[in-house]
Amino acid sequence: METVFLVTGVVGVFSIFWALLLALHIRKQDSGSERMKEISEYIHRGALAFLKSEYKYLSLFITAVFFILIFAVDLRSAFAFLVGAVFSILAGFLGMVVATKANVRTAEAARHSQNKALRIAFSGGAVMGLCVVGLGVIGIGFLLTIFSEDAIPLTGFALGASSIALFARVGGGIFTKAADVGADLVGKVEAHIPEDDPRNPAVIADNVGDNVGDVAGMGADLFESYVGSIISSVTLGYLVLEQYGAVFPLVLSSIGILASIIGIIIATKANGENPQKALNTGTYTAGLLVMVGTFILSKVVLDSYNAFFAVTAGLIIGILIGRITEVYTSADFRSVKTIALDSVTGSATNIISGLGVGMFSTMVPTVLIVLGVLLSYFVMGGNENATMGLYGISLAAVGMLSTTGITVAVDAYGPIADNAGGIAQMADLPPEVREITDKLDSVGNTTAAMGKGFAIGSAALTALSLFASYAESVELSSINLLNPLSLVGLFIGGMLPFLFAALTMNSVGKAANEMVMEVRRQFREIDGIMDGSGKPDYDRCVAISTKAALREMILPGILAVVIPVGVGLLLGAETLGGLIAGAVVTGVLLAIMMSNAGGAWDNAKKYIESGEHGGKGSEAHTAGIVGDTVGDPFKDTSGPSMNILIKLMSIVALVFAPVIVEYGGILLKLIVS
Repeated sequence: METVFLVTGVVGVFSIFWALLLALHIRKQDSGSERMKEISEYIHRGALAFLKSEYKYLSLFITAVFFILIFAVDLRSAFAFLVGAVFSILAGFLGMVVATKANVRTAEAARHSQNKALRIAFSGGAVMGLCVVGLGVIGIGFLLTIFSEDAIPLTGFALGASSIALFARVGGGIFTKAADVGADLVGKVEAHIPEDDPRNPAVIADNVGDNVGDVAGMGADLFESYVGSIISSVTLGYLVLEQYGAVFPLVLSSIGILASIIGIIIATKANGENPQKALNTGTYTAGLLVMVGTFILSKVVLDSYNAFFAVTAGLIIGILIGRITEVYTSADFRSVKTIALDSVTGSATNIISGLGVGMFSTMVPTVLIVLGVLLSYFVMGGNENATMGLYGISLAAVGMLSTTGITVAVDAYGPIADNAGGIAQMADLPPEVREITDKLDSVGNTTAAMGKGFAIGSAALTALSLFASYAESVELSSINLLNPLSLVGLFIGGMLPFLFAALTMNSVGKAANEMVMEVRRQFREIDGIMDGSGKPDYDRCVAISTKAALREMILPGILAVVIPVGVGLLLGAETLGGLIAGAVVTGVLLAIMMSNAGGAWDNAKKYIESGEHGGKGSEAHTAGIVGDTVGDPFKDTSGPSMNILIKLMSIVALVFAPVIVEYGGILLKLIVS
């Protein structure tokens, strides 16, 4: 076992080393004119300022939970929580720093060729992807070594990662969407100036938001999914197959990292004239390599191919969910074109059409998730040994996330390309440069939507495997829906994602109102903004988004931790089990609906801007902007946060399971007595 931990750690270090090489390569590239450097520095400085403020708030939360875990659970779980929180922060921070350096270099590269611009943008995203997986396996290997192969305290590591991910996603999402809504509604709709126009006071905050929300927040999100799936699989593996069951997911993760690095190399060497094809080639190559490696690993470690089929089921279903997401969110397909057509008759029909697409898009991914659960459960012998079947589901989750390194790279590439387009616009680069960055950005919107679909699918499988670990910890063999305690938990859990969505949507609305008022004030009071002789106060808009995001992220984050513990202590372990089941079902469906609707609205607007239905400035374009404004918090704040919410509540239940077993059901005991 020690050898496996060592090898896993070495692969993790190699991943970080490769990320460092990519970062150094990016820094060597030309960053363009002085104006481009100035704009890039605004974005970089704004992103760092937000993260530093966010981390100050999070340090208080981390300290409080650390001491609660010491007294309520044990010191080892508290220490693992601390490591998980710090590593999650590191993953997001490192990726964001490189992304804010890659954006301006991508814009400069677009002056020379699309191929070069794609390579720099994708390399910037790859730094984030490799940091996520590298830090994940280093942390798990390190903790297993010092805990002498005891996997139970690892749940603290997952709790640390999940907690930070939720705050990062919610805080970053509120920041970016407040700026985006303010910039669009006042700049594009009221002032009739182009997107990313330097005269718009919110334009820098909008570009900062792409980094703190879609890079740092997304990185923390998938870091949490990645380590959560491995930890649940290791925990269940020990129960059913002892050390062999724990070794398998660790080695599989190492294979996935090496496959991702090879996929990244292939994608960067591919012909960039077709960006989507280049990215897909790298992704599919990595997936194929994982399948080959798992085929051998399954026979060598477990002396059967059952685990190979479970892992492959997860991997293929993850890819299929990504492709289905593309069908609903890409302008190449009917759904987005229908929304664009419906925009001709106004904003109301645009909204109705987008909501319909989002709701309809839940069907196929749900069927795929169901197939993944059934295949992985029964192929591992779940009909004879339920715990072994649950181990199969956890392996499917690990399989789906095995290529996280390149999946995150493809996802993080999008905001870098988007920032590059903004810098090109603000620096008055030639129109052909903006054409290249727009093409890269359009592909980035699709890859981001596919990444969100992938994250939702993996969240469902990871939450189920974490729930299985919780059930084992509290000796819960089933959830009886005829028992009112289970039914109560199911209703509370089903309601929570809607409450969480309402809180985060309202938070974006309140923050956006402040931004809209500030942008209007600057247009009204600062002389010369529209003719270019006056300079907007960019820092003021960044400060508004920062303050609003930090204020509004606190309540949703705390509720996600407090409610599961409170329900378990008051009503007992079975009610908490029902709560998790209800939250997983409605959370997954709501996440798919909101993410896909938002992505479809976004690309419908861009489809109209390409010249369809009157193009820019038309009534259809105005309706498209309104739809995109509604969809922004759907796809970048509330939707993605659902993934973390359902996993965080599952991991909170698992970590506090010993406390709930001993003290749970206080309210029931009082009623009975």
